Amino acid sequence: MEMIPVKTSAHSQAVEITGQVQKVVSGSGKKEGWCEVFVPHTTAGVAVNEAADPAVMQDVLDALDGLVPWRGNYRHSEGNAAAHVKSVLVGSTVRLPVKGGRLALGTWQGVFFLEFDGPRARQVWVDVQGV
Repeated sequence: MEMIPVKTSAHSQAVEITGQVQKVVSGSGKKEGWCEVFVPHTTAGVAVNEAADPAVMQDVLDALDGLVPWRGNYRHSEGNAAAHVKSVLVGSTVRLPVKGGRLALGTWQGVFFLEFDGPRARQVWVDVQGV
């Protein structure tokens, strides 16, 4: 397993990490199998979505803000309950196929680290299994 550092610069942010994940896949020597991407944080997530137009991920972040506003009737005393809820909704793991030593993503797809309580220094863990 390898760790990818991610430094966010905003409170809510989508950071494309496709290239870094592919670098781990390439370095693994695996040609066929699976790549798991895990975010070990309770106020962040990981997702696969369109990488061609940055407006898409901004729309996703804006929609999540609409669904789970920062200010609300939350019980969590640290003031970042909305970030925890968004993390649960998005999830902390994606599993991606590896074919021919490459991530087998769709034409427009990319892998994104999603920050919900930044800015922060974060980590993404990547594990490649296969042959």
